[in-house]
Amino acid sequence: MRWSKYYLPTLKEHPAEAEVVSHRLLMRAGMIRKLTSGIYTYLPLGLRCLDKIARIVREEMNRAGALEVFMPMVQPADLWKESGRWVVYGKELLRIQDRHGRDYCLGPTHEEVITDLIRGEIRSYRQLPVNLYQIQTKYRDEIRPRFGLMRGREFIMKDAYSFDRDDEGADASYRAMYDAYMRTFTRFGMVFRAVEADSGAIGGSFSHEFMVLASTGEDTIAVCTACDFAANLEKAEAVLRGVGDETQAPPMEQVATPDKHTVEDVAEFLGVEPARILKTLLYEVDGRPVAAVIRGDRELNEIKLKNVLDANELNLATPEQVQAWTKAPVGFAGPVDLHVDAIWADREVGMSRDWISGANLPDTHLRHVDPARDAVIAGYVDLRQVTAEDPCPRCGAALQLPKGIEVGHVFKLGTKYSEAMGARYLDENGKEQLIIMGCYGIGVSRIMAACLEQNNDENGALFPPPIAPFQIELILLNSKNQELLAQATALHDRLEAMGFEVLLDDRDERPGVKFKDADLIGLPGQLILGEKGLARGVLEAKNRKTGERTELALEDLETHVRQWWQGILKDWGLDEGKAS
Repeated sequence: MRWSKYYLPTLKEHPAEAEVVSHRLLMRAGMIRKLTSGIYTYLPLGLRCLDKIARIVREEMNRAGALEVFMPMVQPADLWKESGRWVVYGKELLRIQDRHGRDYCLGPTHEEVITDLIRGEIRSYRQLPVNLYQIQTKYRDEIRPRFGLMRGREFIMKDAYSFDRDDEGADASYRAMYDAYMRTFTRFGMVFRAVEADSGAIGGSFSHEFMVLASTGEDTIAVCTACDFAANLEKAEAVLRGVGDETQAPPMEQVATPDKHTVEDVAEFLGVEPARILKTLLYEVDGRPVAAVIRGDRELNEIKLKNVLDANELNLATPEQVQAWTKAPVGFAGPVDLHVDAIWADREVGMSRDWISGANLPDTHLRHVDPARDAVIAGYVDLRQVTAEDPCPRCGAALQLPKGIEVGHVFKLGTKYSEAMGARYLDENGKEQLIIMGCYGIGVSRIMAACLEQNNDENGALFPPPIAPFQIELILLNSKNQELLAQATALHDRLEAMGFEVLLDDRDERPGVKFKDADLIGLPGQLILGEKGLARGVLEAKNRKTGERTELALEDLETHVRQWWQGILKDWGLDEGKAS
């Protein structure tokens, strides 16, 4: 492919709207253009990358026995009402009406559609198992779309759905998809981890997220330094350490804490450690008031609280609600005489019988609070966020908390949708049974962004060979020299005959411009043809990842190029079999 004939509009400056590196590079490298908030057009270079990602995904889905389908993006509201998600899913579901006033939505996911398909087709256990997948556009009406393709409103996703007779079969389908994902992300050439995860709005009994590790990631994950444990912070269990203190607390006493609204302010004023103070957080949970109590130096994990309560919607109480429920402003809530529907406490709270807490009175706290004696606690459960000081819940070794970008998620759904929507089959005895489901997603367009969040330098993108738009950029230093242009064209054709995808920069531009653009778009290999090199019978070769430069003899070029390319693959931790 000749650059002069290709639509590749690179930008010299960072777009003002681009906040993260992948957004800047995808825009500058001429891969995407913004249409409106959270919605992008894929230009030819970006589409080539996207197609390569999709091809690898398809190959591994097919290898795992899944069959490709293509479902409508516009979905009738009736299906979502059947599953119970029409209201529960929230404002991210873009609801629309047709000319007859019938309700529809733009699909953010396809559990309802695929379940409707299967319940109309599957009658017997002999027809199971089934695994269907698609690669298709989704739409989620994000309140704050940002970071380019990282969190857009319209995006491209692969979603697969398995249907099995029983839990044993569903577990086998889940494992097959998990293994397929491991192969898929390995083939992409990126550093990733599979982590235990919360199932969220999709539902289900257990799940794993696939995280591309990157310092700019939105998510933090807990990774053991000794065993294979890895989980996102929503899921990671906080290990209860130490021995509980059973010493009887003295009677409670009020203490004035004027204008001390935060744990830090109270701790400093009373001369105690924040760990001795109870932090009481108030929430509206499915329309009712609930309190969560944790140690003052800890952070509440709202997902854990939501799961404990089996809640659909959980919102931090407004200052007005806090005032109504506690008769005090924000900062003075405590579990004693707190009139809410339920008070849940973290397990650490139960390890001591002498705490300081808010008194549910303005400018007042309580000393010597014993939750077991002085409050009505619904239960002591794991509610807090893990920290780097916590041990691994599996082996007790130290944890690390790297950043990651979620690019894939596998769920074991169970009967959540089949029960709600009546997807059943007849077993060997002619009895009706619910189909067991699984759900498996990959963010195809997000992978392109995650790749560049992980792989970039000060000069531009660094694309792993398997998903690079082209493998090699052939840079012609002087396009006005017709003899040199003819040699470059012949060389381009020879390289393509060897099986390489080559972008020939034959533009009438200065070499410096071409070198900057070459580094910007980040193809794995660069070959540079100039008059001096041609006279000496050599090409200059650059490994974009390492920056290493070398010369390749034009004589027996095929051998030299293949050896050079093998070195590039090795630097990416790939072999030739993993590079396509």
